[in-house]
Amino acid sequence: MIAVFAENALQAQSKPSQNFATLSAKANAARDADRLDEAATLYKQALALHPTWAEGWWSLGTIQYDTNNYAAAATSFEKLTALQPKNGMAHAMLGLCQFEIGLDSSALQHLEAATNLGISPDPELRRVLLYHEAVLLQRSGKFERAQSLLQQLCLEGTMSPEIDSTLGMTLLRMTAKAPPVAGTPDGSVVSGIGHAGCLVGQKKYEDAKTILNALNTQYPQFPNIHYASGLLLLDTGETQAAVTQFRQEINNDPKHVLARLKIAAAEYKVDSQAGIPYAEEVVKTDPQIGLGHYLLGLLLLDTGDYQRAIPELEASRASFPNEAKLYFALGSAYALAGRTQDAARARATFQRLNQDQQKAKSGEQIGPGK
Repeated sequence: MIAVFAENALQAQSKPSQNFATLSAKANAARDADRLDEAATLYKQALALHPTWAEGWWSLGTIQYDTNNYAAAATSFEKLTALQPKNGMAHAMLGLCQFEIGLDSSALQHLEAATNLGISPDPELRRVLLYHEAVLLQRSGKFERAQSLLQQLCLEGTMSPEIDSTLGMTLLRMTAKAPPVAGTPDGSVVSGIGHAGCLVGQKKYEDAKTILNALNTQYPQFPNIHYASGLLLLDTGETQAAVTQFRQEINNDPKHVLARLKIAAAEYKVDSQAGIPYAEEVVKTDPQIGLGHYLLGLLLLDTGDYQRAIPELEASRASFPNEAKLYFALGSAYALAGRTQDAARARATFQRLNQDQQKAKSGEQIGPGK
């Protein structure tokens, strides 16, 4: 009697395993035969029996993505990332799905995770991911990173109206989800600025400047058109031409803080005295902008006014507590003021942070280099 019970129990335990093996094999066969609806149903049945089957979640998710069922695909890839949190491709697909269903913040997190973890070497997939990541960065106002990714695509030879429009909105600091209608004045400015930015990314500077000159002549009052032009001219190495554009932007918008910051940064070590009024205006307009204090401190220090530089550099520490160059400047200012102990502490902090940044091979610059 006990033997019969044991045999029945063993059969009961093996039956789900046999069902899973059968269902998973049928699901894979249906997928390979391009019977996607049937395959999706079979994968769901198999996963109900074996919810930790990572390959099943991947196959189900890709089928759902390919059939534009993005919400369901997102759920499948969420299951997969929970099982395999270091799977860059799973994060990539989850990010793409969330992009399609409007979950921009989460989509950006997963696409950035995919980049950090690594993805398939397929160049087309990499271009798709970079473009979608750039769009999300543009929408969230992270313009510098978006510009870098889009110009990287341009440098690699990927050009399209979509890239032009996204890069144009990025340079013009627009967070809209869709570009202006093509053929309208707004659409012409956005696509034109973006195309010029793409040409700059490809080092085709003269072609880019021809476009910028035409746009600035035709649409001189368009918001941020001179600011965007100044950014691109900085990339070409034409600093004074860029400063002229930033000044024109300030004429259009007297409260334009970013244009003043760019002028102050551009003038550092070139004509620091000329940059001081712009940094002072930033600090006066908004004392909470740490970069304004930092730039003003650098400019004052470069012109020998170390007594005024010290409080400005100190005020920027809250915004940039781990910026090595800030402590180097503070060390120099303290030394000039005869504050030897403060200078020694600042220089020790500089050495530590500089070593940490070199080890990490990161450390984003916050201001102009020397």
